Amino acid sequence: MPATPFDSAHLSALFPTGDAGRLFSDTAEVRAMMVVEGTLAQAQAAQGLIPETAAKAIHRASLELQIDPGALAQPTGQNGVSVPGLVAAFRKEMQAPEHAQYLHWGATSQDIQDTALMLRLRQALAQSEAHLRKILAALGSLANRHAQTPMAARTYGQHATPTSFGAQVAEWGWPLLTALETLPKLRQDNLLVSLSGAAGTASALGPDPAALRADLASRLGLGDPGRSWHSDRSPVLNIANWMTQVTLSLGKFGDDLTLMAQSGIGEITLGGAGSSSTMPQKQNPVAPSVLVALARHAQGINATLQGAAIHRQQRDGAAWFTEWLCLPQLVLSCAAALTQSVTLAENMAPREAEMAGTLDNSGGLLLAEAISFALAETMPRPDAQAAVKTLCQDAIASGKDLSTLAKEAYPELPGDLFDTRNQLGNAPRAAAAFVEKLRGLEPAL
Repeated sequence: MPATPFDSAHLSALFPTGDAGRLFSDTAEVRAMMVVEGTLAQAQAAQGLIPETAAKAIHRASLELQIDPGALAQPTGQNGVSVPGLVAAFRKEMQAPEHAQYLHWGATSQDIQDTALMLRLRQALAQSEAHLRKILAALGSLANRHAQTPMAARTYGQHATPTSFGAQVAEWGWPLLTALETLPKLRQDNLLVSLSGAAGTASALGPDPAALRADLASRLGLGDPGRSWHSDRSPVLNIANWMTQVTLSLGKFGDDLTLMAQSGIGEITLGGAGSSSTMPQKQNPVAPSVLVALARHAQGINATLQGAAIHRQQRDGAAWFTEWLCLPQLVLSCAAALTQSVTLAENMAPREAEMAGTLDNSGGLLLAEAISFALAETMPRPDAQAAVKTLCQDAIASGKDLSTLAKEAYPELPGDLFDTRNQLGNAPRAAAAFVEKLRGLEPAL
């Protein structure tokens, strides 16, 4: 297998990253760093730090020149970072040494690389938002249509009480909705420019480095941190944590779908499933399984990334390199999970007959809680619980329906108690609350 499935010729359709995959190519990284260098020159000219003519030449070159990423391999291997090689190649390709000498004036490699990373993470978050909105729109439609479609709730893998498919859909959707709602603040607080110089002191960035940093931030559409964050990886970690949480939420979605689609349950149709190479009857829940795998992958990567936050002193090469190994994989895991989930959410459908069959074939045991509370109206609650527990044991031992035994033992119980549609509790309202919350989003779904 290849080193990563995300850009594999034969695995990429299983782990589809869409446009996010292009954000973490060599070309995209080099292009983003060139944009930062060109914009920095503009800001420095505005501050009177470098000549205006040089800034114009650098900015124009940053948009027009093509730097071969492969040519940066040797200097990167030597220097441990791509920027020195990039700057050297940039200056050479400009063929204007009188202007090129002002390129990268007073900045350090980490300023350029971290700021370029933020430009790409901004695009990744925008793509994530678009996918989240599609998923939530599809889930909202399902929750609305099936707010009162009865199904069995399960705890510890066992039948519990009746719920509705709409409520189950809402359970999948709420954490995704929360993630969507937190995006504006995540962007505001963490998509930050970096401009602090060699050791975070901005000693070579002119008489007013704070004003220069603010101007660069404004030109790039990033936030001004008001400080150096070279060794404080909180902005990166906060974005990574958000993506991890989204991926984990989608992993739960996938795991539940796998269970609902399994033989003997079959309460969901996925709108497309995988086949076996040898067993013609199988319809494998491939996409849900991918979601679970990606969630586990993201969880492990994020743990390593958290450890990489320990940057010794003003800069730590090992910690920084660890971040490079982990962060792209995490972003692409989230992108792949979102891409797969859009297709799943838009194409899956409940198998209502099978859901009803599960309820009918449970021997009435899913109504045990409702029966115990009905009896508690005429006897102490502990006595009611003990009575229903005895009825459940009799039902299991005899194979008789719990409802039949309860009616025989307590004929005063109301007849509508034994209709599972009347025992959905708050499930329909939970589905409706989710739908209503989605309708209140800006912009509305």
